[in-house]
Amino acid sequence: MHKNLTTLAARFSVLALAAAACAAQAGTLVINTDASDPAPKAAWEAMAKGFMAANPDVTVKINTFDHEGFKTSIRNFLSAEAPDIVTWYAGNRMAPFVNAGLFEDVSDVWTKENLGTQLKSAAASMTQKGKQWGVPYTYYQWGIYYRKDIFAKNNIAVPKDWKELIAASAKLKAAGVTPFAIGTKALWPTGGWFDYLNMRVNGYEFHMDLTAGKVPYTDKRVQEVFDRWDDLTKPGYFLANHASYDWQDALPAFVKGEAAMYLMGNFAVDPMKKGGLTEAQLGFMQFPKINNVPMAEDAPTDTIHIPAKAKNKVDARRFLAYAASAKVQGEVNAILGQLPVNKDATKPTDVYLKDGFAMLSNAYALGQFYDRDAPAEMAKAGMEGFQRYMVKPETRKEVLERLEQVRQRVYK
Repeated sequence: MHKNLTTLAARFSVLALAAAACAAQAGTLVINTDASDPAPKAAWEAMAKGFMAANPDVTVKINTFDHEGFKTSIRNFLSAEAPDIVTWYAGNRMAPFVNAGLFEDVSDVWTKENLGTQLKSAAASMTQKGKQWGVPYTYYQWGIYYRKDIFAKNNIAVPKDWKELIAASAKLKAAGVTPFAIGTKALWPTGGWFDYLNMRVNGYEFHMDLTAGKVPYTDKRVQEVFDRWDDLTKPGYFLANHASYDWQDALPAFVKGEAAMYLMGNFAVDPMKKGGLTEAQLGFMQFPKINNVPMAEDAPTDTIHIPAKAKNKVDARRFLAYAASAKVQGEVNAILGQLPVNKDATKPTDVYLKDGFAMLSNAYALGQFYDRDAPAEMAKAGMEGFQRYMVKPETRKEVLERLEQVRQRVYK
């Protein structure tokens, strides 16, 4: 009898442990996000609803913060009352949390779900110390939007390399058309130019090393970037008085045909169309090749992470796998009006998103944009310097010397 009671007790104990394990896997999944704008909020609600339908043992609870509030509080809640899932950004913006041990290594999810293949273009920007620390779920392309009609009128083919781009710019300038629209009053558009010139001249790895503070701004390889920038600034190929314009203020010149190209993110397409441009007039092209380096692109990427101190890591991993899937990424990005990172997702129907999807799916790697990849103080000084140089190219030497002083202070 005693033996039977002991056996029953042992069995009960095993069952209790199994039940506890199931309870740990089930229950509530807490997500902290800054998806406070209408489209992102709707996308996250749809993702949560879909996940709960596929996993009825889990209840998802979303805490939505405003953008600035989220940025200032994320380190606190990662360190103290950590949620199970948190949204953030790829590349160097992710590094401080990885280095502080606040993000969970999710390389196992990448291996199990074959994400290295499906999310190939974003793999480098999600990898630190040889491991993956989250999954990307949405991004958008940067590139050169151009006036097809003006190119045709001046018998200009879409430039495939730097030599062709400079030749096209010279031809446009001679025809009385400013080659490039730009507004640098808010500084950040200069970051796009620096990103692309540096990634095309020196490659993605060098660009990431520079924005991580590992390379002096006075390095000869940075000088070569400005040599190429000189090819555009010195002949006057940018919109005059651009320092007095925000990026939207430069749109009328592009819409009216006074300027023929605009390096910008895909969010510019809507105001370009609202300004009156049709698909017959508006084209998109990849930033042309300069040196023989793999073609990386700027594609600011939103990401999903598991905090190291999360309570429900089992369901959090299930959520990461769900959010990384081709089907879910296609559905979510249809709501967002952006691009799925999963290359097997349903292709967008919008012509510009379709071009962006093809380009980014085949990209070597993704820059996150200068003011995401570099720390805030360096990014501010950098973009102030880029603007000053674009207005007065003769200040190049002192601009780079100043940026080197800032680099030495910021990355101590």
